[in-house]
Amino acid sequence: MDRYSNLVYSICYKITNNCFDAQDLTQETFLSVYKNLPSFDGENERAWISKIATNKCLDYTKSAGKRILPTDDEYFKGIESRGPTPEDALLEKDDKERILRLCQTLKPPYDEIATSYFYNEMTVAEIATNSGKKIKTIQTQIYRAKNLLKSKWGKEI
Repeated sequence: MDRYSNLVYSICYKITNNCFDAQDLTQETFLSVYKNLPSFDGENERAWISKIATNKCLDYTKSAGKRILPTDDEYFKGIESRGPTPEDALLEKDDKERILRLCQTLKPPYDEIATSYFYNEMTVAEIATNSGKKIKTIQTQIYRAKNLLKSKWGKEI
């Protein structure tokens, strides 16, 4: 190891252009040399160790593409979203609470209709079934409640 450490390190550094990777690969090279020492025929140990170091580095550079660490925001933009971010979830929760407060300020029957439709996210058919009213009546009340909520939403901000 003392005799060939500089040689192995220089080979590894020239191939990887990274001193930390070269140090790691130098250690891996000497581990491999130690493990394969019984199979060594005794001729030209310098060339044998150099070949092991070169092969270790080539294997490392081939697999380096798999170990690339993202450093640019473009990488993260390319990843498909797997749901809302914590910020989005918090904003959505705040909006829903605000909608509930505004729905509760409306006069009957718009308060119940708005709460069912905008806060509880029920369909028109579900609201009609629960309230016993006609679908057209519910649609009209939702339309009016929506306009009332729009005006209140703007004033509250």
